[in-house]
Amino acid sequence: MELSTRAIGEVVHPTAAFYEPPLGTQGILEPPSTTNHTFRPSWETSLLNPKNRIDSLDLPRNPLWRVDGCAGLGTQYYVVPLFLRRIPPMRMDVFVSDFQPLLIREQLELDKAFHTKDSARLPRLAIARHIVRILQLWTTADFPDKESFETFYKAVPFGSRLVLEDMSLDLHRVRVNVGLNHDLEHKLLPLSRLSNLWGPGFPFPRVIDFFDLHVVRVLHDSVCLVQIDEQLFIFKALTSGAKYLYHELKTLCTIEPHVNIITRPLHIVTKRCNFGTKRAVAGFTTFFHSKGTLRDVLPVLRAHNQLRRVDQLKWSIQLTKALEHLKTRSKTYYPDLRLDNMVLSETSDIVMVDFEQRGVWCEFAAPEVNAIEYVHLIATEECVPEPVSEKYRRILRDLVPAFESLDDERYTNPEYGFNLPWIALSSVEQEAAEVYMLGRVLWCIFEGVSGPQKAAVWQSYRWEPDIEFPEYRRTPPAMRSLIDKCTNGRRRTLSSVIIRQHSRLVLTSRVACEQNANEVKEAAKRFWSAEIEEAEKFLELRDSLRRKGEWNDNYYERPTLKQVLEALEAFQNEAP
Repeated sequence: MELSTRAIGEVVHPTAAFYEPPLGTQGILEPPSTTNHTFRPSWETSLLNPKNRIDSLDLPRNPLWRVDGCAGLGTQYYVVPLFLRRIPPMRMDVFVSDFQPLLIREQLELDKAFHTKDSARLPRLAIARHIVRILQLWTTADFPDKESFETFYKAVPFGSRLVLEDMSLDLHRVRVNVGLNHDLEHKLLPLSRLSNLWGPGFPFPRVIDFFDLHVVRVLHDSVCLVQIDEQLFIFKALTSGAKYLYHELKTLCTIEPHVNIITRPLHIVTKRCNFGTKRAVAGFTTFFHSKGTLRDVLPVLRAHNQLRRVDQLKWSIQLTKALEHLKTRSKTYYPDLRLDNMVLSETSDIVMVDFEQRGVWCEFAAPEVNAIEYVHLIATEECVPEPVSEKYRRILRDLVPAFESLDDERYTNPEYGFNLPWIALSSVEQEAAEVYMLGRVLWCIFEGVSGPQKAAVWQSYRWEPDIEFPEYRRTPPAMRSLIDKCTNGRRRTLSSVIIRQHSRLVLTSRVACEQNANEVKEAAKRFWSAEIEEAEKFLELRDSLRRKGEWNDNYYERPTLKQVLEALEAFQNEAP
């Protein structure tokens, strides 16, 4: 089965148990090969026919644009205009519809773009090179000179889009439409409004102007490497969901400092909006740590036989101390615990980043968090029949009575953020869930891999893991015991039934050439139906025992963060 955004609802998310195509999308551009593996194209549609092949993917001799990365499951591409002397962080990304004919999907490698996001591999894909060629043609045809483009570029609202319409293998047939994101600038708040929400005396960082920043590279859908007065900084901004940006800004400005947690923002970045006189907070800057994330560092060190036990223990202890600090000194939770969110300082120490508190991918959290998240997805996704959604909305209302308000796009200064599953948990339950994720991170550190799954659907890595949690090869016995205790209650994942093989979803029980998309969907439906049933049973039991005052908040009897730290330090002291 081909990877596409439709596969999320049909296979990857628990919505697969009830999936119903949204009205008006049934049968739209459904590639024949996704429903019948014996399909053979005619000469008219065959890639052997010269008219069906792209004429060139060679980059221009002097390209005007660069593709830095990808998000949105292969539909959003970070592009940078190279011909400007100074490049403000406008975040005018390119958007490509996922619903394309099979011929275009194959030629432009859209299935690979679904899971390939990094700047090392993505620019090699056909779609990235095609985008550069399209933008080259558009820029030279629609703008008489660089100055006129620069005037246009700086005048559009922050987060506007370049939407590629009528996608074709022929550059001249593709239309580039500019989608002006006035809605985002309308939702951005001025500093005065944040000051009113957060109270007098709030420790705001120094304010600088948006156009003082020069983009060096786009690192993520919310992160740019920028230059300010010849110095490098990280610029954090969101082109959707501005409420998460303000929640993170408030959190970073108010949590008690810790050596292994990113320091408070250095600057607040404001931008004058196009309508009225509002100067809104568009983002903030933090230190740039050039050594990169633990996700990328671990497999390289292991491959070169440079992953030392002393470093593994140091990182594990630093991470655990930082989590305990957040829990005990700042009274907050950290639901985003994964290797992507741990960078290394110049002294190779752990620094935790990303405090939006959105959480990790579906299935990557603790089972008690997953149970609520599954209910949330089924209750709110459009691909689920309304009577089913209403049933699960009732469950959510019992857990968090005002859950609908958390989905509001406006920033309302909620004390605990917008993460519904974690808000539904008590402080003790939150700590137990953090310990679960910590256990999986410890497994990655001691196994020296970039993630807990061999071939995660959401993202492929430059160095894919050769082992899947909870298998062990390199972890010492004492750490295996600790990790097992941390991950008490773990359940099997979708990867036990369906995996990503290159750029397709396939059943683990059969060879790829002997299965079709319908069989993959049916297997997903059975898997998720069973998982949802277990989630409902768990939530019913929790509710019943809580009403009686008999619920154990540490239901799976995991160690506390303090106990994990003690175990790590004891092992460190015993290590030769």
